[in-house]
Amino acid sequence: MSISHLLDPHLILFNGRINTLAGQQAPAQAIALRAGKVLAVGSDQTVRALAGARTGQVDLHGRTVLPGLTDAHIHFEHFALNLAMVDVGAKTKAEALQRVAARAATLPAGTWVVGHGWNQTEWDGVFPLASELDAAVPRHPVYLTDKSLHMAWVNSVALRAAGIQAGTADPPGGRISRDAHGNADGMLFETACALAYDQIPAQTPAQRLASMAAAQENAWQVGLTGIHDFDRRDAFVAFQQLRAEHKLGLRVVKHVPVEQLDEAIAIGLRSGFGDDWLRIGNIKIFIDGALGPRTASMLAPYANEPANFGMQLMDKEELADKASRASAAGLPITVHAIGDRANHEVLDVLEAVRLEEARRGETPAMRRHRIEHVQLLHPTDAGRLGTLGVVASMQPIHALGDMVSAERYWGARCAGAYAWRTQLQSGAVLAFGSDAPVESHNPFYGLHAAVTRTQPDAAPGASAWYPEQCLTLAEALAGYTSGAAYAAGMEDRLGTLQPGWLADLIVVDRDIFTCAAHELRATQVVGTIVGGEWKHRLPELD
Repeated sequence: MSISHLLDPHLILFNGRINTLAGQQAPAQAIALRAGKVLAVGSDQTVRALAGARTGQVDLHGRTVLPGLTDAHIHFEHFALNLAMVDVGAKTKAEALQRVAARAATLPAGTWVVGHGWNQTEWDGVFPLASELDAAVPRHPVYLTDKSLHMAWVNSVALRAAGIQAGTADPPGGRISRDAHGNADGMLFETACALAYDQIPAQTPAQRLASMAAAQENAWQVGLTGIHDFDRRDAFVAFQQLRAEHKLGLRVVKHVPVEQLDEAIAIGLRSGFGDDWLRIGNIKIFIDGALGPRTASMLAPYANEPANFGMQLMDKEELADKASRASAAGLPITVHAIGDRANHEVLDVLEAVRLEEARRGETPAMRRHRIEHVQLLHPTDAGRLGTLGVVASMQPIHALGDMVSAERYWGARCAGAYAWRTQLQSGAVLAFGSDAPVESHNPFYGLHAAVTRTQPDAAPGASAWYPEQCLTLAEALAGYTSGAAYAAGMEDRLGTLQPGWLADLIVVDRDIFTCAAHELRATQVVGTIVGGEWKHRLPELD
């Protein structure tokens, strides 16, 4: 091969609508890729003139091209595992029980039945019981996580396997629900879930690797080219193995659990270590629970539950210590905070940490702290993320799944809930994700939620839930592209399509900038390219 061939693009897409999201006034027609990067973007005539003898060319027939989308908050190992679990996100409890019983009928007695996705708010609003599972599945231990992943519904066989009895104490940061006689009733909250989960036989490393490798296809099919992962050590090991075997086809930012903070500091690990495929992100910390189980930490109690202020999983003093030490070591923090008290305390801590950083001569861009979820803020805290330069890592799809519960338990406080526009106007960078498997990993579902704030089955033009928080499509797309890239420290090469930038892009079946907003959820990804290579390609692009 001659040197000239090495300079030729290996692929040109033409006759399309190339939306670079880099500020151009109108879409380009063509894009050329070489060596995993964008070579040129422009008119068909200009770009196709770059073709060499070995350049592949694909006619897009007018289809729309976008930068690849990043899910800035996903649990990828759990997402992969979830693909094989029982889907208990049924409309009724009876249907969920039927699905669990059907799966149990295919397994030997004593084999764990694992499922995910139930939501008591969509049933009768009451937490389910072990006795209900016992009637349906008496001989198999059953472990079913709710959609928030903050509580589990188990049967009596699972309770016995976990050694949970009347005298079993609640673990730190968790709660075992009990009946009037003090016996466990089948509901486990927060860290108490691990009492049962830890009894389930774990996947072997080979099984985990295979399931995560296969799950990449599900990501590519919906236009994901990158993820920010929040699972733990086993997932990190699998990602490294995929990278070593040249099988990693997503750009992964891996956050480190706070339990490993001391080890990370000891070995000198810093945010950004790695390469453009797999890199270290922030230190991940939980400070409260979630809305579904009513464990999100609140300044005022939940409506109709005057004694319930949620759960604080880490006190402010401990958070301050960990945040300070992490920042000084070059490791920003990313904190799960849902309730208004949790967010208030995280912001107080980060305000103090920013002063420490300033004394060291560091700017906010050098320590890209994040708050994950930011679901409810007190009005006095609404502008503080922007002021402090804290990334608002939010999941638009949560608003649709949570709005009924939020209205029921937060009431008028919902005016400050899922407030994307408030954060954008206050100067915060938005990084959008799904929290999959808590919600669907499809980013077009998230785009629809961000733009419309209406349920998927709502009639076109239906009233939005707090419409003042709706985003434009361009603003919402930025959350999945440039905003996510900024949160990853990759905004100089990812998130838009420009010459010299990474060749991550998708081809979709419609012009999402001109279609009706309610049609965004129906967008189909025709092709996905990561690092200049096709990862997903439907026959119509052949």
